[in-house]
Amino acid sequence: MKSERPRPTESELGILRILWEHGPLSVRAVLHKLSEEKPIGYTNVLKMMQIMTEKGLVERDESCRPQIYRPRDPQAKTQRQLLRHLLDRAFGGSTRAMVMQALSTEKTSPQELKAIEKLLDRIEGEQK
Repeated sequence: MKSERPRPTESELGILRILWEHGPLSVRAVLHKLSEEKPIGYTNVLKMMQIMTEKGLVERDESCRPQIYRPRDPQAKTQRQLLRHLLDRAFGGSTRAMVMQALSTEKTSPQELKAIEKLLDRIEGEQK
């Protein structure tokens, strides 16, 4: 059985989002981006990123100073892992139940509905 990396916490996801959006960064650069939303200390960010390195969520390039961190997995892969976990825990593995709940929770724009229909048509075509 393939082992997955540990799921990131909310704080770790915040750091990963910054790295996915801006590319590899130093701790100080991540701190600057995080501080735009709420104050946080350098040592807190450093410690979180060290833990993320130990968990295998990010990689650290130690060949340069300051050290640069990058996400180990692409955003889509992490999102799929989190979605699989949510699907199993909250919806008993039922994709239908999860999609129905997602669509009924918030108003879906006509553009989003067209994109969903297009995706469903493509999936249906692949299954034939």
